[in-house]
Amino acid sequence: MPHKQQYIKISGARVNNLKNISLQIPRDKFTVITGVSGSGKSSLAFDTLYAEGQRRFAESLSSFARQFLGRISKPDVDKIDGIPPAVAIAQKVNTKNPRSTVGTSTEIYDYLRVLYAKIGKTISPKTGREIKKHSIEDVVKNILAQPIGSLQYILVDSDISQNNEPTEYLLNLKKNGYSRLFAVKSKSSGQLIKIDDYLTRKNQFVHAKIYPLVSRFIIDKELDISQVRDNIAKAFSEGNGRLIIVSATSDKIVDISNFSNKFEEDGIIYEEPSEAMFSFNSPIGACPVCGGYGECEGIDEKLVIPNASLSVYEDCVAPWRGKIMGWYKDQLIQNSKKFNFPIHRPYASLTAQQKELIWRGNEYFTGIYDFFEWVESKKYKIQFRYLLSRYKGKSVCRACGGSRLKSEVRNVKIEGKSLFDLLNMSVDNLLIFFKNIALDKYDFAVAQRPIKEIIQRLEYIQDVGLGYLTLNRKTKTLSGGESQRINLVGCLGNSLVGSLYILDEPSVGLHPSDTQRLISILKKLRDLGNTIVVVEHDADIIKAADHLIDIGPAAGSNGGEIVYQGAPTTSKVPNSKSLTLAYINGDLKVNQNEKPRSWKNSIQIAGAMENNLKNITAQFPLGVLSVVTGVSGSGKSSLVGDVLYPALCRHFELMTKYVGAYKSLSGDLDKIDGVEYIDQNPMGKSARSNPVTYLKIYDDIRKLFSDQPYAKLNGYTNSYFSFNMDGGRCPTCLGDGYITIPMQFMADVTMVCEECEGKRFKSDILEVRYKGLNISDVLDLTVDQAIDFFSKQKEPTAERIVRDLSVLEKVGLGYIKLGQSSSTLSGGECQRVMLANFLSRGMVGKGRKFYIFDEPTTGLHFSDIKKLLTSLNALVDAGNSVLVVEHNTEIIKSADWIIDLGPGSGDAGGEIIFTGTPQDLKSEKRWEPYL
Repeated sequence: MPHKQQYIKISGARVNNLKNISLQIPRDKFTVITGVSGSGKSSLAFDTLYAEGQRRFAESLSSFARQFLGRISKPDVDKIDGIPPAVAIAQKVNTKNPRSTVGTSTEIYDYLRVLYAKIGKTISPKTGREIKKHSIEDVVKNILAQPIGSLQYILVDSDISQNNEPTEYLLNLKKNGYSRLFAVKSKSSGQLIKIDDYLTRKNQFVHAKIYPLVSRFIIDKELDISQVRDNIAKAFSEGNGRLIIVSATSDKIVDISNFSNKFEEDGIIYEEPSEAMFSFNSPIGACPVCGGYGECEGIDEKLVIPNASLSVYEDCVAPWRGKIMGWYKDQLIQNSKKFNFPIHRPYASLTAQQKELIWRGNEYFTGIYDFFEWVESKKYKIQFRYLLSRYKGKSVCRACGGSRLKSEVRNVKIEGKSLFDLLNMSVDNLLIFFKNIALDKYDFAVAQRPIKEIIQRLEYIQDVGLGYLTLNRKTKTLSGGESQRINLVGCLGNSLVGSLYILDEPSVGLHPSDTQRLISILKKLRDLGNTIVVVEHDADIIKAADHLIDIGPAAGSNGGEIVYQGAPTTSKVPNSKSLTLAYINGDLKVNQNEKPRSWKNSIQIAGAMENNLKNITAQFPLGVLSVVTGVSGSGKSSLVGDVLYPALCRHFELMTKYVGAYKSLSGDLDKIDGVEYIDQNPMGKSARSNPVTYLKIYDDIRKLFSDQPYAKLNGYTNSYFSFNMDGGRCPTCLGDGYITIPMQFMADVTMVCEECEGKRFKSDILEVRYKGLNISDVLDLTVDQAIDFFSKQKEPTAERIVRDLSVLEKVGLGYIKLGQSSSTLSGGECQRVMLANFLSRGMVGKGRKFYIFDEPTTGLHFSDIKKLLTSLNALVDAGNSVLVVEHNTEIIKSADWIIDLGPGSGDAGGEIIFTGTPQDLKSEKRWEPYL
């Protein structure tokens, strides 16, 4: 049925820089909100639309719950009509829970648990046979399968010949109504005997197995099945859950079958599969050693094997170096031929089984685990305590191998695969497994629904370009874009109808070839009957939308207006102030590099083998703007973030994390003086960190205020204008401007501090004014406003402030406020603040730094990308080298040199498939549609 209200109607929105705008967003449609950075997109989508949806949800809660939410303020908007229940999918990793995985977030793990509990086959690790629990019907089925006319014996599975007190046991049997025994003399020979006869003739049955007889009958049409069932139940009861069926003719035994209604094999009772048994969040299933985390305090593999490009022969095992500890390495080398171990193969290239062998050892050599147990036993000596401390850290749990589940779970398999095997497959390979799974009729009937749900969710993950992930991947290790797309998969899997989904740049981290699949996913969500609102800059997503809202025309106070609303179009719109349409229609262009720079110097990484990199050699030019690109999961971050950057840090003797596996770093290293890596992480750990404190501009601002007559009269030094030190800052919020109210049942609520009203400082400090503004007023200025304000002041400190702030304006951040907390900046904005810092330093003297940027276009409009390119090129023109990991085609087209990784993701990637200029790349068929 159609909605009574066909639109979400917003009247008089004034949140942040929005200028009292009114608009209509069509329901059950796919709408994109775009505009230059800082124009007000997020203010409209999240701070107005989603905030009002959440507020109305809070009002629907009980009075008890609402008492905790009473101070949640209404967005500054006159009226919103027709708003459905809202779900926001932000561009950030929204969980730090170490137990959360891709599998649990998408609910695929829940269906896998059901699957293994219902149709999983428990396989004995000793015999390799399937362990079954037989019901009465199983035994009846076996009996009825025997030939008509055959003689059947139902026996209690209790060998009297092995009983310590057989006479007493037999007498008890007689009291309970038993009169006969069955003696099995061989596999084909048996004899029926009365209990009394056996008591007097025991010596004749010394080598026979003697079992109590419950019943005997001939299979024919008149067989009383109900009587057979009763006798089977009696045999199970008397035999402690076990019985024997002997099928015979008149003169010999044809078959002897053992049945048990216990879950056992060879006398070992196993745990019957249940859903809780496969949950690492349940004490029933969690590994008892690591508690279901998969990791525990122990020996860190990355410290023990610091350079995985080395082989055992080349001393890859760090603690086995030297004359004394080298004995352990020698034992492995000398005996390696006995178990066919490749001692000259790099550790990174070894199979999982070969790596496991090094750690666990065998009868020929001591493994790393046993070596450290020996060191542990000697730790009363200081040198062994020191040795142990060098290699301590987080390690994969030895008990569960990182599966998080107790060891018994590995015995349960489907198609020969344990649950852990499936969780460690890539989504691409797992989808192939389930599409080709072969089940019998019974298992198929039971598993049909969960398998259908699993396949559907796996296809969604593949469609959003994340087929290279494993279900066991921790959610907290995902990038912001990956996390958002995983949340999108969860929403699709739940198949909600009539909801409002608000997404923040879901294309982040996506290769252009994956964008069309993302668009397909968004349209599927729309076609279910939902309203989709996406904050986005990607041209393909904008063109695919049903409705476009462009906010601008510029950023900050110059934005907040609707400059275009309607269908996406590639034709000219009369009198339009929309920069977005100008770029989409081709009236404006981003590309600034008509002729790539030439280069002659470079650095080279040889033999990179980290993660999925396939022993590649990569050459990185110096003095130019280079781009490393490729599909998601192709190995870009492994090559640049895990190998190149740490290797350069090691060369320049800088502190660094673990260095990925590579053989050598060479080239013109004398042509660069250092390396800087700018990723998507926040630029400051404190909530009080902001752009002007990061760039040291705030020191000059504080000096201006402390030099004022009123400040000198009262003894207010520089420190009184710091919100990081006691003295002038508000004692209630400690300079934050807000306080956080902890909630016991919901997310914490952040409120403006009532003491200082969000101004951060004591009222006395706010009395100090510079040219009519107090310190809080200055921090509330945007960069553009501050440049305009300080430009009017003719004094050296103010001129220095203008000079430093101008760098922020050049990188497209003129709209952010001076005192804006770094925690509220997007990853792309943080990168550009750091870029501004490097620009201010790189322009001083001759630049010889190697700068690495990780997707700096995150959150950038076409016009902002143009500013970013101007800044990156300014770094290069100053004599620096810039390397960018990027998918954005505008950056790729503007580069001097391109390195393309692929051809696929995960195991299908890790190779360099192209190097050259953008002009050369255009001739590649796979890039032709995008360049």
